[in-house]
Amino acid sequence: MKIIIIGSVAAGTSVAAKARRNREDVEIVIYEKDKDISYSGCGLPYYIGQDYITRDNLTPRNPDWFKKRFNLDIKTKHEVVAVDHKNKKIEILNIETGDKFSDNYDKLIFATGASPVLPPIQNIENDFIFTLRNVSHADKLYKFIETEKPDKAVIVGAGYIGLELAENLIERGIDVSIMELSKLPMSNLDEDVSVHIRKELEQNNIRFIGGEKLTAIEQKDNQKFVLLESGERIETDFVVLATGVKPVSELAKSIGVKTANNNAIIVDKYLQTNLNDVYAVGDCAMAFSSIDSSPMWVPLGSTANKMGRVCGDHITGGKLSFQGILGTGIFKVCDLAVATTGLTERQVQRSGIEYIVHHNFKPNQTEYFNTSSEMMIKMIAEKSSGKILGAQIVGKNGVDKRIDVIATAISFGATVEQLFHLDLAYAPPFSTTKDPVHYSGMVLNNAKNNDNPIITPQEVLDNPGKYIIIDVRSNSQYNEGHIPNAINIPLAEIRNRANEISKNKELVVHCNKGVSGNAAQNVLLNLGFERVYNLSGGYKNYKLISEI
Repeated sequence: MKIIIIGSVAAGTSVAAKARRNREDVEIVIYEKDKDISYSGCGLPYYIGQDYITRDNLTPRNPDWFKKRFNLDIKTKHEVVAVDHKNKKIEILNIETGDKFSDNYDKLIFATGASPVLPPIQNIENDFIFTLRNVSHADKLYKFIETEKPDKAVIVGAGYIGLELAENLIERGIDVSIMELSKLPMSNLDEDVSVHIRKELEQNNIRFIGGEKLTAIEQKDNQKFVLLESGERIETDFVVLATGVKPVSELAKSIGVKTANNNAIIVDKYLQTNLNDVYAVGDCAMAFSSIDSSPMWVPLGSTANKMGRVCGDHITGGKLSFQGILGTGIFKVCDLAVATTGLTERQVQRSGIEYIVHHNFKPNQTEYFNTSSEMMIKMIAEKSSGKILGAQIVGKNGVDKRIDVIATAISFGATVEQLFHLDLAYAPPFSTTKDPVHYSGMVLNNAKNNDNPIITPQEVLDNPGKYIIIDVRSNSQYNEGHIPNAINIPLAEIRNRANEISKNKELVVHCNKGVSGNAAQNVLLNLGFERVYNLSGGYKNYKLISEI
């Protein structure tokens, strides 16, 4: 059997490695139009910004390494330009020589990845305009920075690459402006999470321009400008277009392979397309949600590696199948780590599931350590069952640990009650006695059972005048800032002053972050008040969301 793989980054090489581990008698050939293989695309921003990270760190393996280790052939600078699936033949262009030749296959795997989405503007091919998708792109930008010593940069797009690159350009002493079509960075997250990213950018003197459209990039004399739809002109030394990526699937579509609306190749749980013996893996292929099996396209190296392993196993007689993804991801911008797994609140709303949500502000470890810092966990669960649907976390320390615990819990169908009962590791340098994950599970379980219902700041903002709002913070905190028309009754006084509160309207109690608000909620419920909500994340969360 002969296996031909088109593409040799994470997914393609994973297919080849697993297939070889399973069988020695198959022939494996990979064609790659780039000069680099098996590189770390996620490491590209750090190669730009960190002196100790080299090109060799991103490209640790070459075709010779794979030949010696796995007895397979990787032909770089070779582009597959046509496929004749009826006769199981492909046509290949040697990019360096211009020669064309053909090859045959028994199994064909598309691992063609994704390519940058470029805005529809003129003069986009210019020596001061960059994209950052592969190592060659990074080389070009790195050389420009080294030789031109630029002072100012504009990044168009505030997704993973744009935000990570902004941090690394700041590390190199370059002033950075980020413009984004959405009003907040990282638009795939909920706005009450993205607002923390905007705040972090502002605190690090990175200008964020949200809700703006790029209309042109101009060069006049020695000056360069980015033009916005609002009419603003931003002077810059160079521009990086980080406006997203799209699946590379044109070749697959040319032979009748079916694709989704976003052009990602549709595959089954074995990564097979609608054509026999034709497969697709990695960023060019459509995955699915392990929560509800809906189509899901999240182009990440972790998913590409899993897809590749499953495909390589299946085509050589193995029993692995792809189990879907949660869309788990994490990135760092300046001092802030941002992570997500499962469904966002927007996605849950579109699904029609009745849900509960909680914003939990807690330290990552015991607070007397100087490395202790606050994180915010936004967790969403199904109201009827308590099944965890998703979480988003922002914070400086300990974010990766918590998102992985939650992703694992979701993968096994855990409920919020089970989350509270997890036997997690504790010692003061690593956690608090009641871990933030425990606390999220506890609060959501109480809300599920209607013991302690939660209300989000957005619900309060959307319904002015509907609720009596009781601020249980101190008088001084209240005077520094409060929700309009909120009544200040400090927690210590709530029992004695409960007769001042009407029992005929719905109440919202809150403190600064939620804990004292929960205590006040319990007091009022025990005193016979029937409709008392605790404000999710307290005044701190309300203030952030009200500024969106």
